[in-house]
Amino acid sequence: MTQAREYFFCGIGGSGMLPLALILQSRGCVVAGSDRMLDQGRTAQKFDFLRARGIPLHAQDGSGLTGADQILVTSAAIEDSVPDVQAARRLGARVMTRAELLAEVFNAAPHSIALGGTSGKSTTTGMLGWILHAVGRHPTIMNGAVMKNFITPDTPFASAVVGDGEVFVSEVDESDGSIALYSPRVAVLNNITLDHKSLDELRALFRDFTAKAETVVLNLDDPESASLAAGIAPANTIGFSLSDPAADLLAGELAPAPDGIAFEVTERATAARARVRLRVPGRHNVANALAALGAARACGVTLSDAAAALDGFDGLRRRLEFVGEAKGVTVIDDFAHNPDKIDATLATLHAFPGRLLVLFQPHGFGPLRLMKDAFIDCFARHLHDDDVLIMPDPVYFGGTVERSVTSQDIVDGVQARGRPAFAFPERPACGDKLLELARPGDRIVVMGARDDTLALFAAELVERLKA
Repeated sequence: MTQAREYFFCGIGGSGMLPLALILQSRGCVVAGSDRMLDQGRTAQKFDFLRARGIPLHAQDGSGLTGADQILVTSAAIEDSVPDVQAARRLGARVMTRAELLAEVFNAAPHSIALGGTSGKSTTTGMLGWILHAVGRHPTIMNGAVMKNFITPDTPFASAVVGDGEVFVSEVDESDGSIALYSPRVAVLNNITLDHKSLDELRALFRDFTAKAETVVLNLDDPESASLAAGIAPANTIGFSLSDPAADLLAGELAPAPDGIAFEVTERATAARARVRLRVPGRHNVANALAALGAARACGVTLSDAAAALDGFDGLRRRLEFVGEAKGVTVIDDFAHNPDKIDATLATLHAFPGRLLVLFQPHGFGPLRLMKDAFIDCFARHLHDDDVLIMPDPVYFGGTVERSVTSQDIVDGVQARGRPAFAFPERPACGDKLLELARPGDRIVVMGARDDTLALFAAELVERLKA
């Protein structure tokens, strides 16, 4: 990659596209882009931010592609029928995926750390990035979520941090198989659970991912990821656990609170102990913190320094984020979109009083079809008797997609298992139902991925409650 290259991002507002565009721009590349959300007049603040950073934006009609010297960058969601792609083909411009470009940049870094797993990788990336920043390692961080610690008035969408050190920290995605492109020095594996691919496909992807790393940090409490430890030399493994005394990092003495959780961590090799006080709640975040502590250890950061840094970690946007409270009703915004993430969110919230009114917007018709039975089982088992599930149809921004399974199918299955549930094709009707049901002491939880307007929807609920 040279500074003279010009990149055009098709879908530049995406959670994985925006931070990569910012990182490339910081390295002297010429960056421009388009986005369907921009054309639809949605999430204007994000696009204003990009313009303010000097990134030209175009309609997604092919007009932004002007010469063969440009490189068109697309996400997995961009189809060949999109005008930008067709324009690039006509011009003879190179077309590459976001993952291919990120892997090219990542693999060239002197000290690369890749964070993988079907759940928790964004939070763990944010935790590790903050630790390395706090101890003066000046990392470059590529995240799929906005990291609150790095938000400033000039950077409200802080999903990327451009550092001047040798460390490159990035979450890597298994959903499209692109995790196979990365060759990390340190590989972190949180868990392997059903999401976009079958478990057999995921096992193969993560096995190859960990095999390429010098050091592997993995979750011994997750049976699937723990099974990979047998094929890795113990000297190259840092295992973490909330229950296994043989783990390299062991958490205990958990003290949960509504707005955080504290725990004791012991490092087996040195017998060092440290108390961590997280400002984000839930046992799953203890596991995420252990993964970050393990990766920090692989970078030469002591347990005491890493634990002290974690005390100052503020969390990520849309990860169990408190949005507001009105009339005794609390509104929470969360990224949970697969059964494992939903389970973790519900378990965290159920540790404290209050009925849950759950708005779950699936992140696509494809994932809904793949995980239909798992979604039904997850909600039927983990919702309490007085909780309520409300679902709009999946997020859809255009393109071709099979719609053989809809939200109504999930709701029918959950109702058959004895849990209250409602389906409405459009989200506004879901909001009306939430407000109709809400009473003091309730917690409204807005869940879903791939749609930035969910955060706006959650904020609007607070305002409507006030009114």
